Amino acid sequence: MTQVGNDINSLESLQFEFAEIEAATNRFAADNRIGKGGFGEVYKGILLDGQEIAVKRLTSSSGQGAVEFKNEVHVIAKLQHRNLVRLLGFCLEDEEKILIFEYVPNKSLDYFLFDPQKRKLLSWSQRQKIIKGVARGILYLHEDSRLKIIHRDLKPSDVLLDGNMNPKISDFGMARIVSVDQIEENTCTIVGTYGYISP
Repeated sequence: MTQVGNDINSLESLQFEFAEIEAATNRFAADNRIGKGGFGEVYKGILLDGQEIAVKRLTSSSGQGAVEFKNEVHVIAKLQHRNLVRLLGFCLEDEEKILIFEYVPNKSLDYFLFDPQKRKLLSWSQRQKIIKGVARGILYLHEDSRLKIIHRDLKPSDVLLDGNMNPKISDFGMARIVSVDQIEENTCTIVGTYGYISP
């Protein structure tokens, strides 16, 4: 995992209080849980102003430590693209490590691809639109953003679909920042999800 130079304190304007997040998710109620991943659980929440949010609550045993958490916050906070999920803030209190994102209502691409009934809901034009959007997001990460970023774990569950079925790439916990002029990257550690790891 690449160390980032900026300390998380430089992102104070994005910091939420734990009590605010706890209230928004109704104390992380089970009926607000919308997903579960390797690093923790994701909940739907509603802030006091009525804004819907997605809350990624990392478990202490998740394997994502402070370095990975800081990396994800630092990376996502700098990214602005219509095909990337938008970070609204974070919470780092006691043992709690929480990321707050825009809420994307249509779940993830895997929800549609791997369910025989839901798969039928995706027309060929929608599939093409999703593919183009993911490609635009990756092009932005690799070529057009202020930071050159390699996602390193892109899979259907990391492609969220908004109300108009526009794709938004998410989950930058394993992302690596590389220098702008770098065209190759070597690593000694294999990361990612089997079946989706680059050759």
